Amino acid sequence: MLGKLLAINENVLTYENKSEKSIAYLMNCHIVFDEADRKIVGELIRFSERDIDILLLGEIRNNVFFPGTIKKPSSQGRVISLQELETIIGKQKDEVGLVNIGNSAIYKDFKINVSINDLFANHLAIIGNTGSGKSCAATEILQNLFYSEFRPRNAHFVIFDAYGEYKNAFTKMSEHGLNFKRVTTDINEGGDETLKIPLSFLEVDDLAILLSVTEADQLMVLEKALKLVYIFTSTDAKAVDYKNNIIAQCILDILTSGKSSTQIRDQIIAVLTHYNTPEISLEASIKQVGYDRTLMQCLLIDDQGKMNAISLVTDFIKSFIKLTFDEIIVDKTSVYTLNDLYYALEFALISEGVLNNSRSYDKNNILKTRLQTIINSDHRDIFNSEVYISKPDYVRKFFSFEEKDVQLVDINLNQLDDRFAKIITKLLSKLFFNYTASLDERGSYAINIILEEAHRYVQNDSDIDVIGYNIFDRITKEGRKYGCFLTFITQRPSELSSTSLSQCSNFLVFRLFYPKDFDMVRSISTNVDEETVNKIKTLSSGCSLCFGTGFKIPLLVNLSLPEPMPESTSLRLDKLWY
Repeated sequence: MLGKLLAINENVLTYENKSEKSIAYLMNCHIVFDEADRKIVGELIRFSERDIDILLLGEIRNNVFFPGTIKKPSSQGRVISLQELETIIGKQKDEVGLVNIGNSAIYKDFKINVSINDLFANHLAIIGNTGSGKSCAATEILQNLFYSEFRPRNAHFVIFDAYGEYKNAFTKMSEHGLNFKRVTTDINEGGDETLKIPLSFLEVDDLAILLSVTEADQLMVLEKALKLVYIFTSTDAKAVDYKNNIIAQCILDILTSGKSSTQIRDQIIAVLTHYNTPEISLEASIKQVGYDRTLMQCLLIDDQGKMNAISLVTDFIKSFIKLTFDEIIVDKTSVYTLNDLYYALEFALISEGVLNNSRSYDKNNILKTRLQTIINSDHRDIFNSEVYISKPDYVRKFFSFEEKDVQLVDINLNQLDDRFAKIITKLLSKLFFNYTASLDERGSYAINIILEEAHRYVQNDSDIDVIGYNIFDRITKEGRKYGCFLTFITQRPSELSSTSLSQCSNFLVFRLFYPKDFDMVRSISTNVDEETVNKIKTLSSGCSLCFGTGFKIPLLVNLSLPEPMPESTSLRLDKLWY
């Protein structure tokens, strides 16, 4: 087949074509050159009547394949054997620790079995145009994992299901001794359970994400609001003293603001209408020599525009100030509502003095507006939690149902708009990551997060400028050592966070057309030759170019249709219209 060597262009060798018949059936097949101390492996990437191009891929030494070649072959090439294929592509026998992702597109009925350590203990990207087979591929791989004779009972997968496609795709898991749970964000849909995220889980940066904070200095207001909401809802014996202390400090700031008597009176009335205790309220009694007056009466303004009792009010208020705000210790196990948070945020804005600064007021008051929008929407039900639960207990309960371990959880985000779906994915992904990072025994509870339509959530957004990090970028950079892994399923890799995408170790790339997306894939596939990358444009539906740590060489893989299918099949107008 191969004649004399005509040319060497980097790792591509051009040989004279000595075959007397067509070798089209060998296109993309592997050729082995038997050398004295090694076997050099190449791929037939082009042929004509005159010459043949062989791309060198690596070497087999002592029955182990190593990518890359040290020297060029000197022997005649031959078609690769089955045993050599298994050395390069993978074993054909099913065994624990392997998952089947499909069959070779080149070698008939040759199974592509990949190590679960290489595939699932790394971050994965599944990329391709709509209709190219991404959702079916993800479903097929998971079904192969869960429906095999080797049952991964301690696996924990969660799918953020953008369109509710997967809710019926894994209903057969119970037949294999494993469990699947559906979680919905729509109380009218009906699932195993409705998604609940306790408000007590939200830290300052979580609130910043929830309220779409754009400036870092707004975090101080949110930090104060979080502390205030615990104080205002606490049942601790010291809670009243704390409340008196904070309310008194706020009123004292108003009294010494230098504003007119009318403005001072109106602001104090506004504060005490919403925030009061039996000791500090508009009806609180202020003792004087001879008679008592209520605080409201002491705020009266005479016909000269003066508040004559201002010094009396000031002395009364000062008697309640015993601690600085930072000295107050709060109990963070109390349960509070979105309305509680709203009033705490409002009080934080007042106590921060934003009423005295119109620019600051306009910038920070938008936080109240956004929170009120959530309170008035159906999304508020997600944060309604009546019983306190710790974060570790929440995660363990999340991956269980009726006291049984659940290996796969599907969260249906179909009823949420893009903005709020993005918030939910960030909040829960952070919760899962922090849980795995907090375990004393590192990596003892692995969680695999699958993001369908990942470009909607994993973006180059402003999080890093506001809270100092993007949670998806953090997981892709730090998650592996703790056991938290991300799988991105996307049709627009060019819109994905460049940091997150760059940290992926494995790629399943289906058909792509859009130039920016194609260029993005080309940039991340530096170890894949240009000839192979160009095949992406002409792949048939369900065929994928696979490369990364899970694959010793780039492979073209045909993925079978899963059973049951996800609800992502292309619409058949010939059946619908006629």
